Amino acid sequence: MGFHARFASPDVVVQSMKEIKKTKRLDSVGYDIRGPVAEEAARMSREGIDIIALNTGNPPTFGFYAPEAVERAMRDSIRDSEGYSDSYGIPEAIEAIKSYSASKGIEGLGYGDVFTGNGVSELISISLQALIEFGDEVLVPTPDYPLWTSVVTLCGGMARGYVCDEAAGWMPDIADIKAKVTPRTKAIVVINPNNPTGALYSRDNIADIMDIAREHGLVVFADEIYDRLLFDGAVHFSCAALAPDVFTVTFNGLSKSHMLAGFRCGWMVISGDKRRAADYIEGIRMLASMRLCANVPSQSVIKIALDDAYSAAPLLQPGGRLYEQREFIYRAVNDISGLSSTKPQAAFYLFPRIDTGRFGICDDEKFVLDFLHEHHVLMTHGKGFNWPEPDHFRIVYLPSMGDLRKIADKMKRFLSTYSQA
Repeated sequence: MGFHARFASPDVVVQSMKEIKKTKRLDSVGYDIRGPVAEEAARMSREGIDIIALNTGNPPTFGFYAPEAVERAMRDSIRDSEGYSDSYGIPEAIEAIKSYSASKGIEGLGYGDVFTGNGVSELISISLQALIEFGDEVLVPTPDYPLWTSVVTLCGGMARGYVCDEAAGWMPDIADIKAKVTPRTKAIVVINPNNPTGALYSRDNIADIMDIAREHGLVVFADEIYDRLLFDGAVHFSCAALAPDVFTVTFNGLSKSHMLAGFRCGWMVISGDKRRAADYIEGIRMLASMRLCANVPSQSVIKIALDDAYSAAPLLQPGGRLYEQREFIYRAVNDISGLSSTKPQAAFYLFPRIDTGRFGICDDEKFVLDFLHEHHVLMTHGKGFNWPEPDHFRIVYLPSMGDLRKIADKMKRFLSTYSQA
């Protein structure tokens, strides 16, 4: 026992016994992709149970690896990457991102318009922290990638969900967006291609969203991380390109398209009417400087990766692994009585609907937990993506075809007897 503990007064000892609690700001924050069900799967795994994990889109886990040239560039850059870089990023990476953005129709980028980050997640946090005051509202798609809603909440804002219409291929409902705009609305989030649905928004749909942003002076946060993972000859339209006058922050990176999730390599691009956002941009610059810089070895591969921006293309064509796995799981799910799904056009996720009346389901987290316990397959329930009803769940279709066949068979057997009634 140390000196201070032995001679501390009784009042000090009582004070030291007070419970240490998390901040109340976390009461409304969730990230169920790695939440309680995933924790239970981890416990089961530690006990020696083999778990098929379909909760995260983590390509290397399933045998998808970065192009060899990208890995070689990382190795070759180590000695030159030992020091801090500029807070924006290394010049070669910045120029490559500007060129890629121009290829998507985002023109006129200059010094200070591009920020590299330790994955897009870090940049989402920076961009929202620099913007939101207590009580501000941000429009977020329903369903959404839950980081967006969580960070808005942590910043003291309110995430207001706008509907993505399943019957219309999960397109954002423009009338619902218009109805959700209030005097407190500061920004709108557009996740395109969408996670968790795999939807790719139409040009007209995006243009309508940008019209709303223009009318109400909203910041547009365009999460476009899956823009290079498209099926069936589909074309991705960047928000910023369709409305070059609207202030837009576009997010992208290499985690998915180049299978570099662990490298934490992302960026954001600022475009549109930057004159009215000069103070906000200074806030972003300040926060980016506070964390010094993004991972420099990861920045070193951005140029070579973007010079071959479509290295994943063979996987997305008929006969390619991602294409065939999407085809299989889409058909398999729709062949299971009680399930239905819209065909994804991008990314590597399926968001099936469950006939809740048939199975008496009132708790979708219990549904995926029961499936985990019985068949050792981990998935994420729909409410983990802020979907309001207990009638959806997300499947990651990155596992091998053999595992997908096993999963489909397990789900069919599971639902043949399952009921929460």
